[in-house]
Order: sequence, then structure tokens, then C-alpha cells
Amino acid sequence: MATPEELAIRAERPAIVTGAARGIGVGIADALLHDGHPVVVVDTNADALEEFRTMRPDLADRVAVVAADITAEEAWGTVLEETRRRFGPAAVLVNNAGISPKHNGMRMATERMSLEEWNRVLAVNLTGAFLGVRAVLPDLRARGWGRIVNVSSQAGRQGARIAGAHYGATKSALIGLAMTLAYEYGPEGITANSVAPGRIETDMAAQAPDALNAQLLASIPVGRVGQPADIGSIISFLASDAASFITGATIDVNGGSFMG
Repeated sequence: MATPEELAIRAERPAIVTGAARGIGVGIADALLHDGHPVVVVDTNADALEEFRTMRPDLADRVAVVAADITAEEAWGTVLEETRRRFGPAAVLVNNAGISPKHNGMRMATERMSLEEWNRVLAVNLTGAFLGVRAVLPDLRARGWGRIVNVSSQAGRQGARIAGAHYGATKSALIGLAMTLAYEYGPEGITANSVAPGRIETDMAAQAPDALNAQLLASIPVGRVGQPADIGSIISFLASDAASFITGATIDVNGGSFMG
């Protein structure tokens, strides 16, 4: 449990979480809020954002919501402006937003994948993260302290077996991006890490056929699928001072289904 001094420090370190109105993003935002950070919740779904806010009335002074398309460069100006207006300069960025298109619940084979679909997944999963990093770095550098966490995937560690090639490629690229940022900005007190979830109980996972989900469950040594809170707790730790000597790392959170 955080000490009062630690909570006071975190209260001065606003966190931006993308794709945070649903699924894993909710678990991340809630964990950061619980540990004392003000949180800016970014998503394209305005209704889901409003639900997130109204479900947490006791945290209204520490929650801001921004409906924005993270693939649009100008949207990041809006996100940073709201962060600074409500809470001050950004300190933590969690690049969680991601899409994994399915067709009748199944992945599209690479040879039949359209360029339009490929580009859309790269725009959301990878370019959106790059734009976010570029937007927040001036705030982090001015602080002399910062945390960047990219939400990758088990698909980025061992290849996409359920999702398509575009998803696997972007999730691997997020790991490479974090490692590069770790080298580039580590001397300025900024760490950059990746978290690679395995099977997590979300709407995205529910798109797969029941038989496939049962097969995947059987492959997890701990005997259960993960919950969004399992990812949130790890990311909140990486956003803390206790993780100051961890950078360029990829943390696998998958119940043992992949051991790299």
C-alpha cells in the first residue's frame, strides 16, 4: 500500500491512457487512479467515456475524459491541452489503444488482407502511439521524469495466431519503439517499457468462437484467463518510482501461456 507521501507525489503526476473507456484500458485507468494519479481517459467512444466518468463520481476531481482519434496529429494537441488545464504537465503515457479486425470471428489471412485494413491497424496501434509519445515528451523532459508504457501483446512476442498479420506486426513494433525510447531518453529520467498481455477477458477476446476460447483457456497453466486489473496493476507499478531501474523491458502477463 502506498504511503501518504507516495500518494502525494503521484497526485502531481498526471497519466494519459489511450483506449481507456473499454476492456484493458479500464483496468489500467482504474489502477492508476487507485494509486493516486490523476488520469486523462482518451477514447473515440464518447458514450463509453461518459459512462466511465459517471461510474466514478467519487473520483471526479482526478478524472478527465477526452473523445479523440489518436491517429490524428491535431487530436494530441487537444489531449495535452486538457491534461495541462486540469492537472498540469503530463508525466505518464500508456499507449493502450488498439484494434484487431475479425471477419466472422476469425482473422483475415495475409494474402487476402486489404491494404485499407492493414493501414488502419497500423494507424491505430502504432502511429497513434508514436504521435502520443512525440506529444508528451516535452512535458516529460521538462520534468526530468517520465513513464511511457506500450501495451503490446503475446502476439507481438510469438507471432499472431488468432489476430491478423497487421496486429502481430504492430504489437512487435511497439516493443521495439519502447526499447528505442529507453535508450534515447533514459539519461533524462524517462523510462519506456512494454507489457504483453496474453488472453484477457474483454469484448475483443469475446469475438473469437467459443471453441477457440475454450482451447486457449486449456493452454494457460494458471487455469484462467486474465482480467483487465491484472494488466492495470503491472502498469501502475511501472509508472511508479519503484520501477525506476526498469526500462526497455517487456513484461509478459499471460498466466504462463508464453514463457519467453
